[in-house]
Amino acid sequence: MKNIIGRDKETALLERYVASGRAEFIAVYGRRRVGKTYLINHVLGGRFAFAMTGVLEGTRQDQMLAFVDAMEMFGNVLPATPPNWMKAFGMLRKFLQPKVETGEPCVVFFDEISCLDTHNSGFVKALGYFWNSWASLHDNIKLVVCGSATAWMIKNIIDSKGGLHNRVTHEMRIRPFTLLESEQYLKSEGFIWNRLSILQAYMVFGGVAYYLSLLQPEESLAQNIDRLMFSPDGELRREYGRLYKTLFSAPEPYMRIVTLLGDYRKGLTRSELVEKLGTDAGGTLSEQLANLCECGIIRKYKIREKGTVKRNGGIYQLVDFFSMFYQHFVAKNDEKNWWSKHLNTPEVNTWLGLAYERVCLTHTEQILLALHLDTISTSQYSWRSKTSQPAAQVDLIIERADDMINLCEVKYSKEAYCIDQEEDQRIRHRLSAFQRETGTRSGIFVTMITTFGLAAGMYNETVSIKLTMDDLFL
Repeated sequence: MKNIIGRDKETALLERYVASGRAEFIAVYGRRRVGKTYLINHVLGGRFAFAMTGVLEGTRQDQMLAFVDAMEMFGNVLPATPPNWMKAFGMLRKFLQPKVETGEPCVVFFDEISCLDTHNSGFVKALGYFWNSWASLHDNIKLVVCGSATAWMIKNIIDSKGGLHNRVTHEMRIRPFTLLESEQYLKSEGFIWNRLSILQAYMVFGGVAYYLSLLQPEESLAQNIDRLMFSPDGELRREYGRLYKTLFSAPEPYMRIVTLLGDYRKGLTRSELVEKLGTDAGGTLSEQLANLCECGIIRKYKIREKGTVKRNGGIYQLVDFFSMFYQHFVAKNDEKNWWSKHLNTPEVNTWLGLAYERVCLTHTEQILLALHLDTISTSQYSWRSKTSQPAAQVDLIIERADDMINLCEVKYSKEAYCIDQEEDQRIRHRLSAFQRETGTRSGIFVTMITTFGLAAGMYNETVSIKLTMDDLFL
């Protein structure tokens, strides 16, 4: 197995849990293709006492056969297929008992665990009984469960109301790579792309490890995108549907929310979502929005009104790069090599500007480092004007404990960005509207985040602080 890129924190945590000297129940989750299984196999693979993977879209019989096969792989040939999960976990307990008695860490791994919970299978109850009645009593048992169906994981394992209530000792959400980790991965695979190309690749594929693994270094980024997304047999041509079917057992309402948010660049409030979806404002929508946030598909961010940042409410915004790209282009175009044929068109250039904003919003930690604010208490939020004409909105505002505010403007360009008179007026309009409507008395740094910095010009004086895309690679 190749060396793993990034994941230093997650690796250290898994090692700590294995060496903790007490029974551990570890739940690992995250979006499809993000590298959960690879991480666990890399760190713990040599120490598995037992491991099995659920069969995607399999029946209960399929899952039982997978259990039997896994037992055989670990040296225990069963005389018959267990009739149910209670019997299966009983067989597993007997198999593990001699290993537990050695005193060495006994790692038990269930991957794609939601697949095992087929209709009326009783899997979760049997798992709870296995943990409560036996596994939790042995300090060297390390039970690791992993799944892409985030909503299922949270409801049935992490926030279980049944036999597994408060039984998980650690939960670990695996997030996509950052820009820096994506750059490190691509370099390790022989890519010689510059940072602008890596940034553009991130805008399409995000930091999803599997998607990046499909890129070929002998092709340009445009050629890779056409091969994977716009070829009739492209490996990612049908990934969008698979993604949501894997994340959610009933994906349609989630996909409607994502599609709607894809049409609104600045995001929507909950009440706006209710109105446009034509649904009620009950708990089901709240649960769906929370699940999408947990998966990293959307984000909910705070908004500031006069004098205060609202604790309740907020704006929901699509931040999954793959979903954004699919909705903007792949779903609407089936022409071969469409991407290469439409580079530098207004449609693509507008999208690049939007995607760069999203990259900045998902790299606020790096922005804080670049601003030397990592040791200062800060809060980040968005702001929408309720009175100004034209309407003003700022997607990223950083309020600091030193009584200063960074009002961030994000601009994408393939060269140094030039602020003209019209842009200068827009910046000043947003600044004055923000000061007037919020009534803030804090000092304000207009902070410009561009790709290659600002070109020399007479309108640069409005900007106090200048960051570039290199700062996002910190």
